[in-house]
Amino acid sequence: MSSVYERLGIRTIINASGPSTRLSGSILPAEVAQAMAEASQHCVDIAELQAWAGEAIADVTGAESGYVTSGAAAGIMLGVAACVTGLDPGRMNRLPDTAGMKDEVIIPRSHRNFYDHAIRAVGVKLVEVGISDRYSGAGVRDTEAWEIADAITDRTAAVAYVMNARARPDLADVVKAAHDRGVPVVVDAAGQLPPQSNLQRFVEAGADVVCFSGGKTIRGPQSSGILCGRKDLVSAVALQHLDQDVFYDLWNPPASLIDKDRLPGAPQHGIGRPCKVGKEEIVGLITALRLFVAEGDEARHARWAAVIQSLAAALETLPNARVDAAIDPGRPVPGLRLEIDEAAAGITCLELARRLIDGEPSVHCNTADVYEGVLGFGPMCLREGDVEAIGRRMGELLA
Repeated sequence: MSSVYERLGIRTIINASGPSTRLSGSILPAEVAQAMAEASQHCVDIAELQAWAGEAIADVTGAESGYVTSGAAAGIMLGVAACVTGLDPGRMNRLPDTAGMKDEVIIPRSHRNFYDHAIRAVGVKLVEVGISDRYSGAGVRDTEAWEIADAITDRTAAVAYVMNARARPDLADVVKAAHDRGVPVVVDAAGQLPPQSNLQRFVEAGADVVCFSGGKTIRGPQSSGILCGRKDLVSAVALQHLDQDVFYDLWNPPASLIDKDRLPGAPQHGIGRPCKVGKEEIVGLITALRLFVAEGDEARHARWAAVIQSLAAALETLPNARVDAAIDPGRPVPGLRLEIDEAAAGITCLELARRLIDGEPSVHCNTADVYEGVLGFGPMCLREGDVEAIGRRMGELLA
């Protein structure tokens, strides 16, 4: 049977890199695809569906409330907007004009990246703090929590924190520094799963808003994300995201999501309105989240490790190449590095990667270290038959 992409004339790829947006995210489990198909056949009140999803997210994360966004970046934008406006619908209507509002967000300098467009889109100014000597090779220090505290003023709306394994300063120290001055902390944890304990870890550390990608390890829809945190901030997120084209007297949002009695009136369409999430994505994400939690880290790691072991066996006889498979249980996601002896092989690693992409089948791997002569391979998006196809193609190119 032909696939929809064959009928459309779009070639499919073997994704040995991972669930990046550029490569269309993860492969949906059948249960998720089925749930989305069923959801598509009915109409519902999106606010009611988001309230249900929020309760499911809160149950898994331990946060006061939750919300489904159109990806982690949208969640970051909405979370920062909530910190700027609170539950004031007048301020919501004026964004991204932040005149008269707290209009600065503090961020450690080493946490800056192009995804912080999402923060700046709210209309705020990013205030960089600290010097990341450890990244420049000039020393060992990074931003410290006292520097964040020292930078807080009456214009500070939030502190932004981008989580990764090497992130400094410690999140708990940042939270204390911010909370001592009454400032919320927004955590970008887009790619911080597994381990699944991270679903609770950052909330437990005191973060006020935490955002995860829904289309990566969770294997939900690519255009989905999880936002969780303080109930009042999640409510402000919902108010700036939902379709608000309704008369106030007919507007009856679920109290668990939006307490109408706390508002002088309903805001107009908010700054998050372009970040629409459909009923299919909401149902699909919660279905995927429950499957993710049910599988558990150990079983998931074993499944991935088996794929990497098979790939290592398929590549270990390649000439002029060395295979290094990393399947240690302490490594969240098993992976494989293929080091190419470029001189002996008569081809650069860059050219090899290009031929893999341009060939048939088209194979995409991790090229972060391609200029060091290394290709990376991950298990998360490989389907049945992909390992054998990669082995054959690499054999053709390195023969």
